[in-house]
Order: sequence, then C-alpha cells, then structure tokens
Amino acid sequence: MKKIKYYVLVLASFLITSCKNDNEKNLALKSNTTSKNSDIETKVSDLLAKMTLEEKIGQMNQYNGFWDVTGPVPENGDQAKKYEHLRKGYVGSMLNVRGVKDVRAVQKIAVEETRLGIPLIIGFDVIHGYETLSPIPLAESASWDLEAIKKSSEVAAKEASAAGINWTFAPMVDISRDARWGRVMEGAGEDTYLGSKIAIARVKGFQSDDLSSHFSIAACAKHFAAYGFAEAGRDYNTADIGTSTLNNIILPPFKAAKDAGVRTFMNSFNELNGIPATGDKYLQRDILKGKWGFDGFMVSDWGSITEMIAHGYAKDGKQAAQLAVNAGSDMDMESYLYVEELAGLVNEGKVDIKLIDDAVSRILRVKFELGLFDDPYKYLDETREKQVIGSQEIQDAVLDMAKKSIVLLKNENNLLPLKKEGQKIAVIGALATDKTSPLGSWRIAAKDSTAVSVLEGLNQYSGNTITYSKGADVALGKTEFAIEVNINTTDKSEFDAAIKNAKQADVVIMVLGEHGYQSGEGRSRTDLGLPGVQQQLLEAVYKVNKNIVLVLNNGRPLTVTWADNNIPAIVEAWQLGTQSGNAIAQVLYGDYNPSGKLPMTFPRHVGQVPIYYNYKSTGRPTLPGKDVVFWSHYQDETNDPLYVFGHGLSYTTFKYSNLKISNTFSDDETIKVSVDLTNTGKFKGKEVVQLYLKDLFASVTRPIKELKGFELVELNPNETKTIQLILTKAELGFYNNQGEFNVETGDFEVHIGGSSKTVLTDTFKL
Repeated sequence: MKKIKYYVLVLASFLITSCKNDNEKNLALKSNTTSKNSDIETKVSDLLAKMTLEEKIGQMNQYNGFWDVTGPVPENGDQAKKYEHLRKGYVGSMLNVRGVKDVRAVQKIAVEETRLGIPLIIGFDVIHGYETLSPIPLAESASWDLEAIKKSSEVAAKEASAAGINWTFAPMVDISRDARWGRVMEGAGEDTYLGSKIAIARVKGFQSDDLSSHFSIAACAKHFAAYGFAEAGRDYNTADIGTSTLNNIILPPFKAAKDAGVRTFMNSFNELNGIPATGDKYLQRDILKGKWGFDGFMVSDWGSITEMIAHGYAKDGKQAAQLAVNAGSDMDMESYLYVEELAGLVNEGKVDIKLIDDAVSRILRVKFELGLFDDPYKYLDETREKQVIGSQEIQDAVLDMAKKSIVLLKNENNLLPLKKEGQKIAVIGALATDKTSPLGSWRIAAKDSTAVSVLEGLNQYSGNTITYSKGADVALGKTEFAIEVNINTTDKSEFDAAIKNAKQADVVIMVLGEHGYQSGEGRSRTDLGLPGVQQQLLEAVYKVNKNIVLVLNNGRPLTVTWADNNIPAIVEAWQLGTQSGNAIAQVLYGDYNPSGKLPMTFPRHVGQVPIYYNYKSTGRPTLPGKDVVFWSHYQDETNDPLYVFGHGLSYTTFKYSNLKISNTFSDDETIKVSVDLTNTGKFKGKEVVQLYLKDLFASVTRPIKELKGFELVELNPNETKTIQLILTKAELGFYNNQGEFNVETGDFEVHIGGSSKTVLTDTFKL
C-alpha cells in the first residue's frame, strides 16, 4: 500500500512538473512569437521612415516578368521603363519569373542596385503543384481528406520554393454552384463548410508553421468576393446576390483562411452590389481589415484596377487608382496605375498618405515574415532546385493524392475491380493516351507530355491482353493556354476500328471527357455533355459490348445522364495531374479502393444549373396533389440531380446504425452526435461519414440541410466503429442580414450518412 501511495505521489509530481513545463514552453513560444512580431513591426516602421513617396508606391507595384533576364537589358519602350523602375526601387513584386537563375537576376537588381535594397516578393500561380502536378483542386476536394490536401500543398510549396518562388496565388476559396463556370476546377466545390476546412488545409500546407522556412511560401486567399457566383457561369460576369448568401455561403471560407493565418488576399474581377470588388471599401476595409483584423496585404487581380473603367465605375486610370487604394487594394497587379498616378493623387490630397503607409507596411511585413530581408537569396539554391523538382518524394505524394481524389459513381454487378489476368480489355478514347490533358488547367510550369497516361498505367499490369483504339479525337490541332480548344465535332473516321476492338473484348474501358484546357479561367461552357463526338462514340461501342467501364476525365461536373442509365461502371477520374494513369489503373484493378465523394452536385441537364444540395424550400416545394401543375418544378426534367453532393461508392459496403444525439446543449456548449459504422463488404475501405443539419424554423430561412461535420474512417471487413461528431455554436448558428452571427433556440434535424442523400435522421431541441 505504501508503494502504491509512493508511486501515485511520484506520478502526480511528474504530471504537475510536466504541465508546468508545458505551460512554460507555451508561454515562451507565445513570448517569442510576440517578440518576433514586435521586432518585425519595429523594422517595418524604421524602413518606412526612410522611404520616399515614390519608393513607397513602388512597393505597391507588381510587374509581370517583362524581359529575358539572360539577354540584353531593354533600351527603349515599356520594357525599358519597367526595368528602370526596378532599378529605382519602384517595383515591390514580380510574377511569372521562375527558376533560380532568373529569380536571382531580378532579385539582385532589387537588392543591390536600389537605394534601400528592399527585396522583391516573387509570385506565381502554384495552383495544384509547380512542375510536378497534383490533381486539380476540385478533384483534391473530392478526397475529403484534409491531411492529404495539406500535404499536397506542402509538396507544391516545396517544389515551387526550390525554383525561387515565395508567394502563390492560391488557394481559390470561391464557392460556386454553377458547373458552367470554368474555374470550378480551381476551388473546393459548392459547400461552405467543406470549402472552409479545405481552405485551412491549403493555407497551412503552403505556409507551414514557419513562414520563414526555405520550404514555405505565402498563400493568397482569392477571389474576394463572390467571383464564383458570376451570372450564367460566365467568367468575369456580374455577381448579384443577397446579404444572406454573402455572409453564410461566400465569406466563411475567406474568414477561415484568414484565421488560419493566410498572409495575402486577392480581390475579384466581378462587381457586387454595383461596385467592382477592387474598389469595394466595404469588403476590403470594413470587413477584411476592420471586422476580421487582417494584417497581411491585398493584391488586385490581373489588371482589375484599370478594369474599373470598363465597369463604368471609374472615368479614367487616375480615378481608378484613387478608388482602389482608398478601398483597400494594397498592391496593383499589372495595371501600372499606382506607379503612374498615386504620387499625384497624394500631392493633390485625394489619397491620404496614411493609406499609402498602411499598404506599404502590410507588404513589408509579409516580406520580413518570409525572411527575405535576412537573406534575399534564401530561396535561390540551384543544387536544391535540381534535387527537389520532380523528386521521388514529390511524385509519391501526387500519386497518393490522385488515388484519393477518384470517385466511383456507379458499379453495377461489381464490374470493378477488374480481374488481373485472363481478360481481353479494349481501351478506347483519345484521352487514354493523352499525356498533356490530364495535367489540367493552371499548369504553367509543367512541361507538356509529362503525365502518365491511362494506357501507360494499365500496361503496368501484365496479366490481361490490352488493345487500344483512339475512336475519336477530343481536340483537333494545336492547343495553347490562351487559345480556345478546337473540339472535334465531325471526325468519326476511327469509330469502326474502335467498334471492332470492343466486339472482341471481355471488358471495354472508355476514357472520355473534357480536354484539360476546357476548364479553368475563361473556360465557361453552356453544354456540360461529353464534348464533340464522344457521346456518339460511347453509344456506338455500347451497341456491340455493354460491359463498359467509363472513366471520366474532366474539370467540372458533366451531364452524363445517358451513361448513368446505360453504362454499368462509371469512374470520376477528373484531371489528376502528373501521376494520372498510375492512379487510375491502381483503382480500376483494386490495388486502391476508391473513397472519394463528390464536392459538387452533378446535374441531369444543364438547364438545372445552378444546382446544389443545400437549397432552400420554396412555399410550394412538393407536388400538392395529383395532376396539379402549380408547384416548383420543370415540365421536362425532374428536380433531382444525377449525382448528389457527397456521393461516392466503394468496392466494399457500409452500414449506418444506432444514431444517438445528446439531449441537451451541455456544459461545454456542444451537441454530441454518434453513429455506428460497419464495413459489411469484403474489402478494407474508407468511408466519409457526413453529418447534415437542418434548422427547422429560424428568423432567416435556412437550407433544407447543411453539411456541419464529417470524418474519414477506414474499416476492415466486418469491423464496426462508433463515430462521434460534435456540433458547436459555430455549426448551430448562422449570420443574419446585418452580418451578425446568431444561435437561435428551436428544433433541429440531424441527417447522417454517406452522402447528402442521407441514411439516418433524428431530431433535437436547442
């Protein structure tokens, strides 16, 4: 007994000491952080005091790479003027300069030839990787795997930083419900809760815990705000929304990114409430820098300051510059208006010098945080560049992300996974051998023809006989980043060869979808079907062999209703980046059990768009009686989508049971929801347990259901786990039309299952 008491006393002493040490460490860390921040603020103030007005404005000026840094210095014209600005310290940032050699050349001018030697911050669109590419962001979001998404951003930052980049224009956190909009490929889909979680993961991945690390780059939350709600899904178009949508749907992912420590924001091209976002004081000063307390800096999107003239908001460049800086746009990307107009505006008293000082302080602060003043050449190591870019570590990471991004949409009669031997497999479709299209859009640093094709991936498995037929091209002729894709709408000359191949096969794998440049910025579409003659090819092959696995390559939801009605197995494989073919083959053969879930609703017809799961009930939501026409519906199509948000199958099956909800809003101000999940199939697999909440009656109407929690769970066959999800005030409340967050008492429904078409439902009262 004495020994037991002795050990208890020793343990208690240890715990007290341990807690004390932990507290001391936390206090020391907090003290160090405070001290570091205070030190940076002092340095910013000291440097600001030394700067002329022109040098201050120069920090607010960003130029695209404007001359071949390995060639002669420009002697006349705009390039010579920009070069002179760089030498005088009138450039604070450059974008699209990449590679250690070139970045070193421009940084050397900024640091060694200007009066104050202020280093440049080098920006680049590292959207889903640098040279080695992960899946497009929408595909990554289909993984619902926050750690994997964070890791993907980490390796992207590591590779980009090795090439001299220290700032990415990512993540795009725009919520969008319209698949016609090409930039849905760049975001996390239609849901605010999922989008917010992914925004946090991506920011933390890019920036890590230490922004001054050689492997970290500053992130940029874009586009602030409402860009994803462009009317008709047409890029750069007007957004016209209410305050409820703004506060509850659009802004939360931006707030999540800010709270995660994102160091820059980018404003959007669209107008909101009649004001272009670049000149919107309410968004930038009142909300972002005021209410939210953001202390990083805001950069315009490309030329968006001068675009306020075309909007009809500014009469000329001078007024556009005045409106933008007064509204809170700190850095001008490629409008040239700050460097040309701001000094005059300050001298005329139309722009307060305090606003200039505030903007410059924000920019300098981020440069200090990156460690650029300590070592302007810290990112510029040619040995590291060679070792990191394209390394096996990076390749392994993007392959892992690609496999996790694949969604199994349909699998009748367990056609998948494929048998590994003894079968004749016909592979059909030009995308099956394409090594560039799978890289997707926003792949500026990637080299053409560097993706592993689907056919190459399948050929890694030697047990089956594989024969390939193109069937039909998707795109014709040369496809460049800035040129519209020339889609094949007429050439069916290779249909016969594909049909003959299919007749002789046990299984047909058809790889169809969009070309990689059919989605992305400026890539809006009115037709969401399979482009060109691909639908005709699919139907022609189906007539001779119905044993088809349809592998979709695309950057947005497609209307594949005919395929869903007829094709037994459909795999959503997106545009998966460098390791596309290997990831797809490993899923098709069952070496990886698919676990992805859709981050966007798939419509049956483009006429349903915008379509999303968390819609609101109308006053006439359902058929009131037989043969009654007056209710919210279409005459020629159902209201239901083709595939719901959160949908995704597995090679195994899962059973949900025993849903329990804590009866009261407990002392820790939470509602606890638990459910038992059982793997009832034959394969080990992962399931995304999704919790949706419905506030039945509120002072502002709420959606029919909203995602408020999820957990990715892996189970062995016959294994059961109890999953607990927690609802806090953050999940239970909403923003009213004055932008105030409220948690109201009343009745709530909980829906839980493997998609937004949920399995189990219960209620509770708050």
